[in-house]
Amino acid sequence: MSRGGRRVALGKASAALCIVLGLLGLVAPLPATLVESWYSQAFYIHFQRILTPVSNLISIALLDLTAIAALIAWFLYIRRVRRSTTWVSVLKVAIGRLIVFAAATYLIFLACWGLNYRRLPLEKKLEFDEALITGEATIALGREAVGQVNETYTGAHEAQSELTSLSASFAEAQRLLGARVIAQTGDPKRSLLGLYFRWAAIDGMTDPFFLEIIVNPDVLPVERPFVVAHEWAHLAGYAEESEANFVAWLTCAHGDARARYSGWLALYAHLSNALPRAERRALADLLAPGPRQDLVAINARLLRSAPVVRRAARDVYDSYLKANRVELGIASYDAVVRLALGVRFDPEWKPRTKAF
Repeated sequence: MSRGGRRVALGKASAALCIVLGLLGLVAPLPATLVESWYSQAFYIHFQRILTPVSNLISIALLDLTAIAALIAWFLYIRRVRRSTTWVSVLKVAIGRLIVFAAATYLIFLACWGLNYRRLPLEKKLEFDEALITGEATIALGREAVGQVNETYTGAHEAQSELTSLSASFAEAQRLLGARVIAQTGDPKRSLLGLYFRWAAIDGMTDPFFLEIIVNPDVLPVERPFVVAHEWAHLAGYAEESEANFVAWLTCAHGDARARYSGWLALYAHLSNALPRAERRALADLLAPGPRQDLVAINARLLRSAPVVRRAARDVYDSYLKANRVELGIASYDAVVRLALGVRFDPEWKPRTKAF
């Protein structure tokens, strides 16, 4: 076989191997305890502590630059192939290349961050009691949230937003959850996706390849601490939305006035969603005028989204979460209520951990 023939054969074999490994990565079962000890608390967290600070050096979202570069490279490749073959052949080649590219991208996703979806759930690492999750407990925690936001409203609106303070409380939240190595925080970045975030009512996202965070520029100041802490929780390897929300709330609950207000306001919204209409209205009546106005402003921001885009984005993300073995899909955001109610806490909202 000629050198060119060997190169073609090697390329086909590599492509086939990539596709097979991608499929195995999608369906192969992995013990959660193994993922927790060997990936999430070992390889991943050390990798994150290297990559996120590097990503922080560039103010532009690296995801944007990579997407633009990939589109240009793809266009040039198709243009080159088109010169020597028909459009039908080009289409066949393009589909084959896309399949290989998708498989390779998925493998990189798993290695860089995605395996965190398969780690041990927080329910297994904390003292969690299903019996604590009752309607009465939901109302009681809702009243606690109302009391917290009413109490911290004035201080939160007088304080300046300081990521340094939030970073310290984020480190404290990780220690309270038993982390041996503390994740690095990411600088919130804007992105070319900003307009899409506005249309789709998306508050932010974590780039799973460069481990950077992107925040919707329309997010209100009272929302920002919780949104940033939520994305930081993803950087720390808490992939499921319920767990990221729990870590964000815990971070804010141990932060400054603005952070505490933001965290309890977000938890109030999730608790309210979990209550029947009558109890929800009774709880809302306990809110002071200030927090009530903030909730109206948040709702107005969300209503500026495009309904068609918002529904499509929710459906796509719901499918993405379920493909990554999150059974609740998009509903997992509100599942933070389950953790907030079922976890046993010591005073000052310190969750009790257990050996695993």
